[in-house]
Amino acid sequence: MTDKKIDSLKHANAKRTRIPSQEEAGCEQGSPAARKTEATWPLNPVTQRGQDPELYWLEKYGAADRDEHLEVDIRSLYRSEHIAPEKLIQRLYALRRETDHQADFFVDELFANYKDIDELDKPQSYYQHADRWANRLIQGDSLMVMASLLEREGMKGQVQMIYIDPPYGIKYNSNWQIRLNDRNVKDGDDASLSGEPEVIKAFRDTWELGIHSYLSYLRDRLLVVKELLTESGSCFVQISDENVHLVRCLMDEVFGSENFCGLMSFKKTTSASTNLLASVSDYIIWYAKFRDAVKYRQLYLDKKPGEAGASQYTWVQYPDGTRKNLGLDASGASLPDGVVLFAHDNITSQRPAQGRDVRSFVFQGKAYSPGNGTFKTDLGGLEKLAAANRLMALGNTLRFVRHFDDFPVSPLTNLWSDTVTSGFSDAKIYVVQTHQLAIQRCTLMTTDPGDLVLDPTCGSGTTAHVAEQWGRRWITTDTSRVALNIAKTRLMTASYPWYTLQDEKKGLPREHWDLRHGFLYKTVQRITLGSLANDEPPEEVTLYDQPAVDRGKLRVAGPFTVETLQSYEPLAPEDVEEASLDHDRMEAFQERVFEHLKAAGVKNGARNEMAVFARVDTLPDSALHAEGYYDTAEGEQKAYIHLGPQFAPVSRQAVNDAVKACRARGDAQWLLILGFAFESDVESSLQTQRAGSFRVDKVRMHDDLLQAGLTKKDRKAATFVTIGEPDIALLRDDETIRVEIRGLDLYDPIRDEVRARSVADIAYWMVDDDYDGSSFMVRQVFFCGGDQDEFDKWKRGLSDVAKTRTRKKLENTLKIEIDDEAFDRLYGFVSHPIPFRAGRRVAVRVVSQFGEESTKVLQP
Repeated sequence: MTDKKIDSLKHANAKRTRIPSQEEAGCEQGSPAARKTEATWPLNPVTQRGQDPELYWLEKYGAADRDEHLEVDIRSLYRSEHIAPEKLIQRLYALRRETDHQADFFVDELFANYKDIDELDKPQSYYQHADRWANRLIQGDSLMVMASLLEREGMKGQVQMIYIDPPYGIKYNSNWQIRLNDRNVKDGDDASLSGEPEVIKAFRDTWELGIHSYLSYLRDRLLVVKELLTESGSCFVQISDENVHLVRCLMDEVFGSENFCGLMSFKKTTSASTNLLASVSDYIIWYAKFRDAVKYRQLYLDKKPGEAGASQYTWVQYPDGTRKNLGLDASGASLPDGVVLFAHDNITSQRPAQGRDVRSFVFQGKAYSPGNGTFKTDLGGLEKLAAANRLMALGNTLRFVRHFDDFPVSPLTNLWSDTVTSGFSDAKIYVVQTHQLAIQRCTLMTTDPGDLVLDPTCGSGTTAHVAEQWGRRWITTDTSRVALNIAKTRLMTASYPWYTLQDEKKGLPREHWDLRHGFLYKTVQRITLGSLANDEPPEEVTLYDQPAVDRGKLRVAGPFTVETLQSYEPLAPEDVEEASLDHDRMEAFQERVFEHLKAAGVKNGARNEMAVFARVDTLPDSALHAEGYYDTAEGEQKAYIHLGPQFAPVSRQAVNDAVKACRARGDAQWLLILGFAFESDVESSLQTQRAGSFRVDKVRMHDDLLQAGLTKKDRKAATFVTIGEPDIALLRDDETIRVEIRGLDLYDPIRDEVRARSVADIAYWMVDDDYDGSSFMVRQVFFCGGDQDEFDKWKRGLSDVAKTRTRKKLENTLKIEIDDEAFDRLYGFVSHPIPFRAGRRVAVRVVSQFGEESTKVLQP
C-alpha cells in the first residue's frame, strides 16, 4: 500500500523513440532516420502456399495488375499534447497539509523532461535517443502511421497484440459520427456525412471499388501489421458475417494458413429484425505471427450448474454417503451444507492393457473390467480413489466421481454468449463502439502486463481503455478528429481499480516495482483423478482476469501523448504519371472552388457581412493560388487566396509561406486561407507589410466541395465563412491569474452557419500554464461540453475513494477531500488559479464538438 490514494501505472523500464513536437515540425529532417521517404513490402509475403487457394479481386496487384510490392510514403509523427490524468486530478483535491513543492515538476518528469533537451541537440536526437514510455493516441491514416513506427522509430517486432476493428464492408455508406456529443448517424443521410478531410479521403480510398477496394485496404494494413508483431504476437480482426469468409482467406495469404489460431463468435445484441434468420453475433479472427511460438494465457469462466462446461453435474452426494441423480433439477437447486454436487467420468483408457496394467478391480465386492483398454491408474491409485469415496458403479461400469468444486471454473472456448449481459453496460459514446469484454479477452489471452498493444482503428478508444485497465502499453490511431477527441476525453476521465502488483506484495520499494512482473492474481486448485490417485498436490491455475484489488486506492490512466501525422505529401519519381492525374484533379477542384467563391462570397461570422468577388483569377504560385477582387465602400479591393489541400488540414508552414508571399507582393489588404480543416496552431492575424498591413483570415469551406459525389443531392451553393479565434481573457487577482473562455466562432457544417462568440459548442478546453513554445503539456482540462450527470458521478466516485482511509504522518492527520470549487470549475469556462510570474506564457487549446481545434498563446 502506498501513500498515494490516486495513482497510475508507469512503465518505468520501457522506452520509446524520441520524436519532435508539432511546434518542432521539420527539425527532424537532420536525423539520418528521416532520410528514407518510402517503404515497400511484398504483396505476397507467404511464398510457400502449399495447397492453399488464393483470393482474387479487382486491382489486387494494382490498376495494371502488375504490382509486386506495397509502397507507402514515410512521414513523421509529431507530439501535439502531453496528458497526465493523475496530475489533472491533483487539482481537484484539497490536502490538509503543506502542498508538495515537487508537484509543479510532475508532468515534466513523466514526459522525459523534453524541456531539458538543448535546442542545438534536438535535430540529431530525434529517432536516435530513447525517452520514457508514454502511451500514444495518434491522428492519421493507419497505414502511414504504422509505416512511420516501423521505419522512423524502428518498432519492427515490438508489438505483442494488434486488434483491428475495420469498417465491416457491407453497405459502403459514407456516414460517420461528426459531433463528439451526438451518436445519431443515419446511413445514406446527407446530414451524417463527415466534414473531416482525412475521413473523406479514407472513405474514398476504401470504397471506390466497393468490396474490392476494401480488401486492398485491409490487405495493405495487415502486411504492415505483421512486421510490427513480436515472434509470439497475435493479430485479431473483428468482422461481421457478411465478409468473414473473405477476410479469413485474406489473412491466410498474409499470415499463412498454418498460423490460424481461432475464430471467436461473440454476441452483439439480444435481438435483430430481419426477414430471414436473425444475425446476433460478430466474429473475431485470430492469427499468430508464428503459431508454434504464440503467447497464450488460458482464461476461465466460473462454472454454473446446468450451463456450458458444467451441464454434466447432475448428481448429488449427501453427508451419509447416499447418492442421487437430480437430472435437470440440479441446475437450479439450492444445495444444503454438506451436500456435494458431482458428475461421473470415465476411469478407463482406450490403450490396450500391457505389462502390470490392472485388468480387473474389485469394488464393493464386485469385479470390474476395463474392457479392451486399461484403467487410467494403477492398483494403488484405484484403492486410494475407493478410500476417498471417488468411485461409483453404474451397472457393470466403474466410474470416477468428479466433484463440482474439484475445479470450479471451465476453460473459455470460442463461443462468447455473455458479451451482451456481462456487466459492462456503460453507455456508448461512439456510434460504432466495440464491446469491451470481447477486446479484454483477446488482450488477456495473448499479452502480459507491460506488453505493447496496437489498435489502428481507434474509434472511441476501447482497446486503449482496456489496455490501460490491465497494465498494457498501448498505441492507437484513427483518421477522425471526432473519434480521437472522444477517446482522449474517455481516457482523461477514466478510473480503474488498483490491481496489486507482485512487487508491491513482496514489499519492494515503489521505485523498484516492475509492471512486467505482473499482478497478484487469484488462483484456484485443479483436483484431478491423477492427483488423487498419486497423492500429488493439486495444480494451481492462475485466473488472469481476476487480479487482487486494493479498494482503498483509485487508479487513473497513465501518461499519454496525442500525436499527429506529417501532413505534406512527398512525391516519388516513379509516381509522376499518377501525380499528373492528381494535378488534373486538383485543377478541377480549384476551378470548382473558385466558381463557388464567386457565387457565394465569403461570410463574416461575427458581423454577418459578406464579401462578394467580381472575379477570381488563378496564379502560378505555390503559396498564393489565386487573386480575387471584391467591392467595399472604398471601392474595389484585392485579396490573395491560398487554397488548402483537399484531404488534409492546412498546415502552419503553408500559412507562413502564403503570408511571406503576400507580404512580398505588397498590393493586397486581405489574405484568405481556404481549408476544410486547420492545424490547431494556425491563427487568424493582422500582418504588416511595406505599405501598411493586411488581414489574414482562416476561411472554412463548406463540406459540399469535399463530398462531391457522396451527397444524395446537391445544395445550391457552397459557402465560405471566416472562422474567428477564441475570445480568451486573462484575469489578474493579486498573485494569481486565471484563463477565461468567453466565446468561439464555430462553424456548423450541418446547419451551414457560424455561431459567433458562442460557448455552447465547445467540447472541452485545455491549458498549459507554463508553455515553453515547443511542447504542449496539458496541466488543466475543462469538460464544459460533456454530460453534467456523468461528471457528478465521477466526482462522487473520487470523493468516496478519497474518504475511505486516513493516515498519520509525523503526528499530523492527512485527509484528502474533493475540492468542490475546483470540481465546479472543471465544468466551466474559468481555469484554476495560476501563480503569476513575469515572462510566463500560457497556452490555451479549445476543441469544438466537431473536433476542430484552435490554440492561442497568452502572456500576462
